[in-house]
Amino acid sequence: MKVSISGVRGIFSDDLNLKDVMHFCRCFSRLIKSKGCVLARDTRPSSEILSQVASASLMERGVDVYNLGIAPTPVVFREARRHGSGLIITSSHNPLEWNGLKFILDGRGINERELERLLEEKEFPKSEIGSESEIHSRYIDEAVKLIGDLKSGPKVALDVGGGAAFQVAPLLLKKLGCRVRQINNAPGKSSRGPDPTYDPLSGLSRISRTSEIGFAFDLDGDRLVVVKDGKKQAPDVTLGLGVAKALEIGYRRFVLSIDTSIAIEKFIVNEGGTVRRSKVGEANVVELMLKTKAQAGGEGSSAGFILPSFNMCRDGLLTSGFIASMVGTKNFQSVIQFMEGYIQQRGKVNVDSKFHKKTIQILTDKMRKRFSEVVTLDGIKAIIDEDSWVLVRQSNTEHIIRISTESNDLKKVKRIEGEISALVNKSYEEARRAGNH
Repeated sequence: MKVSISGVRGIFSDDLNLKDVMHFCRCFSRLIKSKGCVLARDTRPSSEILSQVASASLMERGVDVYNLGIAPTPVVFREARRHGSGLIITSSHNPLEWNGLKFILDGRGINERELERLLEEKEFPKSEIGSESEIHSRYIDEAVKLIGDLKSGPKVALDVGGGAAFQVAPLLLKKLGCRVRQINNAPGKSSRGPDPTYDPLSGLSRISRTSEIGFAFDLDGDRLVVVKDGKKQAPDVTLGLGVAKALEIGYRRFVLSIDTSIAIEKFIVNEGGTVRRSKVGEANVVELMLKTKAQAGGEGSSAGFILPSFNMCRDGLLTSGFIASMVGTKNFQSVIQFMEGYIQQRGKVNVDSKFHKKTIQILTDKMRKRFSEVVTLDGIKAIIDEDSWVLVRQSNTEHIIRISTESNDLKKVKRIEGEISALVNKSYEEARRAGNH
């Protein structure tokens, strides 16, 4: 079971069971100030029973539960602003046998300090029983008001992957004025995997050839991947298009995660904007946004655009509307062309997690000797030149170390990735030898 600021995740009935759900919901109740909590679930086979247990556990601790039923993550975040807190039964883009809990406070995901409080072992005082009621979201109307009617009526191909966006995504796009064609729109049924950033999206690629744009969502509806002219776009393109719309609206202050494409940063700067870089992870992006009063930004690797004035989370639903409003415009084409000039590759090296820390320490020394500019905000990032960089980070969930590389030259990308992979392997060997002495 994985516990982090992203929530609790595990394989249901293996390392995540009903007792775990009861425990974490009881602990979460201590952080809820308003004594009201919005509850929703995705379409996984285990989500309904986990939702029932979560509701009962919260009510036992005196929390009033406002149940949305099946709802995408962005919808829950939006509603949690009204009620003070939220809980989503989801494991986001993980395989179907996984499930988990995502916690929301004050309209945002929990931070590191709140996670520490969540994990504290304390006695629970007696409390009155809370109530449960069903609620309906105003998300669609509020998003349409922000985006505006699309008079061009773009043709959109839509693949929700059988996930929680199966109702909200098509309704939103149709209400905006889009002509929508759907696949994998039955809840809990899909011909593809739950994570569109990794799936080839062959079905959507096929039907999008007769549409102007294609959109694919993950199981909880916060990740969005774009398909254009039958070709799946890189995750960073989703963020790049969202950023372009934010610039069009007039926003100029942005936060991007440290692994987001340099192309997006250059585009922002060229348009007179400013960029701050955060650690990888949605919660880290949001936290820096709040500290710096940033107006927009996100995380390229997870195809996540964030507009904090509307929602303090990756909002694939809102982003799909933003992108649909740009289809066919000069701005849309310029972003795509600008980003096509950069190539990003994400690789990995197998490294036993017990040697992660030592391997990274050794690697940091080697990279400082090799490169003139090294950033250690999150992992090790070397700025090679104004168009090229490499980032090395340890995985928190797997026995691997991740390597992200970008440049405007494909040969350079491959060369850099090969050199750094060799350095990681060499550092790993040294870490193991040191560990055996």
